[in-house]
Amino acid sequence: MTTSSTAELTAFGALLRQWRGRRRVSQFDLSVHTGVSARHLSRIETGRAEPSRQMVLRLAEALDVPMRDHNALLVAAGYAPAWAETDYWDERLAAARQAVEMILEHHDPLPAVVVDRYGNLLDFNGGAGVLMEEVDPDLLSGRVNLARVALHPRGLAPRLRNFAEVRQYFLDRLRAQETIDGDPAVADLIEEVRHREPVAEDDDGWDGAAPSPFALPLRVRSARGELSMFTTIATFGAPRDITVSELAVELFFPLDEATAEAFQRAALEG
Repeated sequence: MTTSSTAELTAFGALLRQWRGRRRVSQFDLSVHTGVSARHLSRIETGRAEPSRQMVLRLAEALDVPMRDHNALLVAAGYAPAWAETDYWDERLAAARQAVEMILEHHDPLPAVVVDRYGNLLDFNGGAGVLMEEVDPDLLSGRVNLARVALHPRGLAPRLRNFAEVRQYFLDRLRAQETIDGDPAVADLIEEVRHREPVAEDDDGWDGAAPSPFALPLRVRSARGELSMFTTIATFGAPRDITVSELAVELFFPLDEATAEAFQRAALEG
């Protein structure tokens, strides 16, 4: 172990208690799960004992701590970080990026997007461009966040037929992310989304096709007709880089033939 000050050890103890509280796990429960005595865990949390690097990682795994926060726990205990965080466009992630691009390409002409843990847009295919055709270009420049684009008065909001349901969907996703890592930036985005209001008539349901029996639909009025979709999310298995661990590929699928045909026509128009 590298030389650590009492303050550093106390910082680790505070983080460990924070994660136990977030996961609602007692010292006894964590002891049973890891094989570390509750007495020793108490000494670690109060800074009276020094955790080994391996123990820090074992505790982090037991508490289902994200890779990004593995590093924070290690640093707080006086160790070097375990995981790299590589820029998405870095050459070192070329193979991962190629896999994602293959998914985007094969899913076209239906929409597909790549987002980070906040829902910020990293990449997309032609179908997603069609979905965003009537969005103010200013909202699609710089850092683009899907929740903001969907719920903004100059975004999809005026065309959403089920605005309240879509807003709740984003709130649920963001609150789940907040539970995972407690990032203040997520809390800020939650507040922003929570205060968005419909800017057009909200159906609170659907008066056309039968509601989806298996997933929340996205119902959008568009110049190409009514678009009705659901989504699935793909992630990487066993990631070893923070960026890769936080990537999600969201794929949109049609709920009716009219929606599928609208995207097919858009692709042919080209």
